[in-house]
Amino acid sequence: MLEISDVILRLGAAALFGAAIGLNRDLHGKPTGARTLGLVALGAAVVTLATVDAVGQAGADRGDLSRIMQGLLTGIGFLGAGVIIHEDNAHRVRGLTTAACVWVTACIGMMCGVGNWKVLAIALLFVAAVLILGGPLERIVHRVWREPENPTPDV
Repeated sequence: MLEISDVILRLGAAALFGAAIGLNRDLHGKPTGARTLGLVALGAAVVTLATVDAVGQAGADRGDLSRIMQGLLTGIGFLGAGVIIHEDNAHRVRGLTTAACVWVTACIGMMCGVGNWKVLAIALLFVAAVLILGGPLERIVHRVWREPENPTPDV
């Protein structure tokens, strides 16, 4: 059985890290924010922690944890799909990064739930790098290699 301090640490870490990712999305004017992604990570951690505790206490099958995680990630996909918008007239899809943030936030919550701190620390570094550096890198690449929107015809 897990100690109460370990439960508080795992759930608190999940809520904090999820909220941090949500803050990034909010600062970029996206539809999810600190509360939404904090709750996604917290919910994923709660379900995972409950399963980990059940496996430890009741001797449940370790496959139960795997099935819970698979179901959790599938369900989170539906939440993420809610932020994806297809614009027919502009031939664009918006919200994919935010949907990916919803999904990865659930994964972070699961890592907090199982207490896999090494994987969590490395994952958080990569998530931060992608969110902070990804946009500027995309703009540079588009500026250098992208064809102009309305090229002038050769005469």
